[in-house]
Amino acid sequence: MKAISRRSCLSLGSAALFSSVTRAQLFAEAAGTKAAQKRPLPMSTIFKGESRFKSIVEKAQKEEWIKLPINERIIKCAYELHGLPYENFTLEIDDHIESPSVNLNGLDCWTFFEQSLGMARMLGVDKSQYSPEDLLREIQFTRYRGGQCSGNYLERIHYLAEWFIENDARGTCDYITPDLEGAEQIHDRKISEMTILWKSYRYLKNNPELRAPMKETEDRVAAMPVHYIPKSKVAALEPQLKNGDVIGIATKHHGGYCSHVGLISRTDDGVARFMHASRDYKKVVVDKSISGYLNKFRSHAGMIVGRPLELSQTVTDEAKYQANLKALIG
Repeated sequence: MKAISRRSCLSLGSAALFSSVTRAQLFAEAAGTKAAQKRPLPMSTIFKGESRFKSIVEKAQKEEWIKLPINERIIKCAYELHGLPYENFTLEIDDHIESPSVNLNGLDCWTFFEQSLGMARMLGVDKSQYSPEDLLREIQFTRYRGGQCSGNYLERIHYLAEWFIENDARGTCDYITPDLEGAEQIHDRKISEMTILWKSYRYLKNNPELRAPMKETEDRVAAMPVHYIPKSKVAALEPQLKNGDVIGIATKHHGGYCSHVGLISRTDDGVARFMHASRDYKKVVVDKSISGYLNKFRSHAGMIVGRPLELSQTVTDEAKYQANLKALIG
């Protein structure tokens, strides 16, 4: 694999730059902090499941999860969400105002992996107390382009393939797919799900002026160099997958690049299983091996892989972020 060398080239010097500063200082520099200081929607709307949040934090502190590498913290957090009910469209929380949000009572596939990652990143900071706002800041940093949200729906990353590239540029998740053996680029994909199914999304339904710029976003995403591993080649790569790897399920169909997302959980039997919020099971489950899961459905083309990075590799410098993004998109 070449993923390590590619990452070092993209973020040259970033680990050294941030290893000597605290996470609080990182966020003081991050553009998203200003928006976080005054949330336009009430906490009751943007944060659900505070009792579960407190329970996870208490367990993490008691068991000293902070000493674990981030991929193991992610799985610890994911298993705290195991069995929670599936709930669709959990990100559509208002008719007009976009905001970072957390729902620890019901999850869809995106919020399951995202909140597991966000909790793991938050718990990697040595603090005596953690608040819902700490988690909301982490969600903001990974959910929105450049880590910024000013209330505009179009600032959110709506397509998973873009999420991998964006978060690679900001040093939160290494988009290792192009460097894995057997990787292929997806060509001539029509990206149109949001604009075709606009009636399913509260913001697009209630704000018709957003639909044209959403189409521009889709055209931009369609031009991105997106790679995947064909499902016939996934079994051979399973030994290389790690706990906490983010797995996008690449689809054969137009509309988007991915139809689903989850995490790798390597269970006691050594199998790299697909852990996800399942619409079929109606809850968060630990499923078959990732190759077995892919082969279960004809529509699945393969997988896209992102490997979460330690907090020390986070990039908050705007110029560095833009340079990384340019290198990834070409």
